[in-house]
Amino acid sequence: MSKVVVPVGPQHPLLKEPVSFLLSLEGEQVVNSTLRLGYVHRGIEKLAQQRTYVQNVYLIERICGICSHIHTTTYCQAVEALLGLDIPRRGLYIRMLLCELERIHSHLLWLGVLAKNIGLNTIFMYSWRDREIVLKMMEEISGGRVSHAVNIIGGVRVDLNTDHLTMLENGLNGLARRVAELIRSVERDRSFAARTRGIGKLSLEDVRRFCVVGPVARASGLDIDLRRDAPYGIYHELDVRVPVMVEGDVWARSVIRMQEALEAIRLSQQMIRALPAGAVSITAPRKVPFGEVVSRAEAPRGEVFYYVRSDGTQKPVRLKVRTPTLTNLITLPQQLKDVQMADVSAIIAGVDLCIACADR
Repeated sequence: MSKVVVPVGPQHPLLKEPVSFLLSLEGEQVVNSTLRLGYVHRGIEKLAQQRTYVQNVYLIERICGICSHIHTTTYCQAVEALLGLDIPRRGLYIRMLLCELERIHSHLLWLGVLAKNIGLNTIFMYSWRDREIVLKMMEEISGGRVSHAVNIIGGVRVDLNTDHLTMLENGLNGLARRVAELIRSVERDRSFAARTRGIGKLSLEDVRRFCVVGPVARASGLDIDLRRDAPYGIYHELDVRVPVMVEGDVWARSVIRMQEALEAIRLSQQMIRALPAGAVSITAPRKVPFGEVVSRAEAPRGEVFYYVRSDGTQKPVRLKVRTPTLTNLITLPQQLKDVQMADVSAIIAGVDLCIACADR
């Protein structure tokens, strides 16, 4: 049987963002695949070296449209460490609260994209309906549905009043019930299981070999989460539970993400009830002392880290970003090998691609 090469991307209904796959097929079976990136490279790391630390907060937020807040959180943590700042606890609570709301939003968006790609429109509509609850809560707090501009070097620029706390408590209570329903759908729906069970499997050895992080790693049995294992912000004050599964397929990644969304709701409720009084920010110097630092955080897709080096001026000498998407992306050629063409959409969606933050 002769081989046929089928291109998927860089523009394709299956893809949220530009990336290119070349799939070599024998009949309906994928025998080989190649991956090409770089279509949305914007040179953000170089641009950051030409701007001040303050200006870079708003540049960094544009690295990713889905998890913009975690990027500014990780960046601000790095600069604050170089400055030796002690951020007010109320500011840290609000910062971490937005991180958890963003995690819920990201996971619900991902489930909708996966369901849409494999033709399950009901799950798609339910997950995106529930995602609107989170977007409205974040909009009430920050004024933005996706880009929030909440973080500043020294804390956050917004505070929460009694109305905000009541709105968040009511919204999260309702959202918890709906996410629990989505978990039941993912675990019990026969059509969803048929399209995701045993598809795109990664063993624990593969995860370690490719340095995979986040829900994809935890779905293959790697019990790691920075919020628990290397706490930052105020996570050391919270009871962080990390769901782990061993199946390593798209179905397990779906269950893990929905369980993480439910856990993020629980953590958000903890923070709302324990929110301390006081200021939300302190004034930070414009010039950053000489030094270098690495800042890490647990993004919705896994560990993200920032390396920042200062020469004592108002601009960084070097800014390096490592996002979790890249390590997940490089597993795709292995996941796609020997699968049926009909399963390609589930496998590509299953790793939760964010090409903008991978390319930068």
